[in-house]
Amino acid sequence: MRLLHTADWHLGRAFHGEDLLSAQAAFVDFVVEVARTSEVDGVLIAGDLYDRALPPVDAVRLAGEALTRLSEHAPVVAISGNHDSAARLGFGAELLARAGVHVRTDPLSVADPVPLGDGWVYAVPYLEPDLVREPLGIEERSHAAAMSAAMERVRADAAARSGPVVATAHAFVAGGMPSESERDLAVGGAANVPAWVFDGIDYVALGHLHGPQVVGGGLGRYSGSPLAFSFSEAGQAKSVALVEVTAGALPLVELLATPVPRALANLRGTLDELLADPRLAAHVDAWVQATLTDPVRPADAMERLRRRFPHAVALAFDPQGAGARPEDSYQRLRGLDDNELVQRFVADTRGRAAGDDELALLRDALTARRVAELAA
Repeated sequence: MRLLHTADWHLGRAFHGEDLLSAQAAFVDFVVEVARTSEVDGVLIAGDLYDRALPPVDAVRLAGEALTRLSEHAPVVAISGNHDSAARLGFGAELLARAGVHVRTDPLSVADPVPLGDGWVYAVPYLEPDLVREPLGIEERSHAAAMSAAMERVRADAAARSGPVVATAHAFVAGGMPSESERDLAVGGAANVPAWVFDGIDYVALGHLHGPQVVGGGLGRYSGSPLAFSFSEAGQAKSVALVEVTAGALPLVELLATPVPRALANLRGTLDELLADPRLAAHVDAWVQATLTDPVRPADAMERLRRRFPHAVALAFDPQGAGARPEDSYQRLRGLDDNELVQRFVADTRGRAAGDDELALLRDALTARRVAELAA
């Protein structure tokens, strides 16, 4: 079975206020051409087709065009991710399936595989624990329990079939390396899914983490997002995966680099240093994130920075040296998940940390917000 594995398109997303629709349209052109020339048995989109539950009209239009064009060359299997509205993405799924576009958003459909080539693809949409505990019959409020229950159903069905078995899923598999642009899954239960829950599967096509990477001893892979959505991804080589899957053997994977609309650059130093250093000339056309280390915040810093780097889109301050005031630095908030940010807000605004009962209430509120978005 020969598959083209993609994920995390996030149609409708911007990059620090910069519109990405033209770059995403270029990626669609690219992935359609790969599907046409590579003679694949199917194209996988492992969740987060859209960036939010109510995507903008232009994003919906581009998604419709992409699915139509891809289906002219190979069947498509797409699952809902944690950014998608399962109800909206799954609308008309039975009708789309007749055209070779298999959109799976229902957790109860995981044991109903899509036949591709000489094998089978089991589609496991994002499983929000609070939404799937009842339909999947699980007691524990965790992503591991939800995925384990789903994969037990997959293995039970696959045992009666012959040929290679592929699962496509949207989850945070333990051992994966996150980026700053992924939405945290921790609230509402433990976020990590152990790799062993996919035992017995010949290839696991994963979505959610935006950096291309292998997990689970080589049988599981994140294709990563086709575009960078944060400066933490500056060192990543964005790609899609062309995968040959044979029953009982390690998959053969070829990574195909996706079009890059603009390079990313993380610059650090005083404003005068960034404006004068000749070594930084290579970043003039890049999207730039600058961290200024001036002891006192310079006036009109972004305006001055953009005179040299016209595509500077993010500015942070980390004062160094005599006269620096640490309280001016926004660096202390970097890397915090939703739960940690809320706790920090409570502590900063009232002068003391939230108690255990309050923390439980905050976690429930964050979970309720995410569940409402997914069910929208």
